[in-house]
Amino acid sequence: MFRLRNIGFIGLVAVIILLTACNDTSDEVGESQEQEQEQEQEQEQEQEQEQEQVKEDPVPVEQPQEEGQPQEQEESIEGMPPTSLEAATTVLKVLKEGDMSMLASWAHPEKGIRFSPYSYVNEETDLVFTRDELAGLMEDATKHEWRTFPGSGEIIELTYADYHKRFVYDVDFIKDAEIALNKVFGEGTMINNLNEVYPTDSHDFVEYHIDHIDPANEGMDWRSLRLVFEKLGDDHVLVGIIHDEWTP
Repeated sequence: MFRLRNIGFIGLVAVIILLTACNDTSDEVGESQEQEQEQEQEQEQEQEQEQEQVKEDPVPVEQPQEEGQPQEQEESIEGMPPTSLEAATTVLKVLKEGDMSMLASWAHPEKGIRFSPYSYVNEETDLVFTRDELAGLMEDATKHEWRTFPGSGEIIELTYADYHKRFVYDVDFIKDAEIALNKVFGEGTMINNLNEVYPTDSHDFVEYHIDHIDPANEGMDWRSLRLVFEKLGDDHVLVGIIHDEWTP
């Protein structure tokens, strides 16, 4: 009788221990499931936030360049001074339009602009105009002696407006010309002393060149226009306009 009671008591204790262990295990399983659910919810929230960010800031897709399509010139950074090529592009448009007030704004503030009708720059006789003089030069009826014609020796005596038509923008350089930085295309019989007068360490020049106008002339009607810029820090100011062409 005593043994049966002991066995009953021991069995009851075992059942209680077993039930307690099951409850603990159930609690641990429940906590584990809750943690997994929380992690899944956090992952879903992060994915939703990433999708919303992509919608707000889409990644730009680079369009493929079509074969044969010319590359566009890079635009100058806002607030930065223009390069020599950028400055020359603007000045050439100004020359085509004959806008002398705008041309004056590009001129060197102290040296002005020297005009040379041919490749040889004559520092003694080539005419130089200051900013103030340039602004009204197109309307000035004064005839100036610019130099002499090669071969004949006849004096080139013209108003600036006539000189502009003959020795500045005499052909459509914007439409037809080849363009080069610090490189000479047109080579004639006259000496080219550009780099002596305008040293390369402090100057850039941009040449616009047309190798012929009428094929029947076999290239003896080529034209060049060279825009010379002096470097002032990062800026470029116009100091020379050199016209060139075939000479006998």
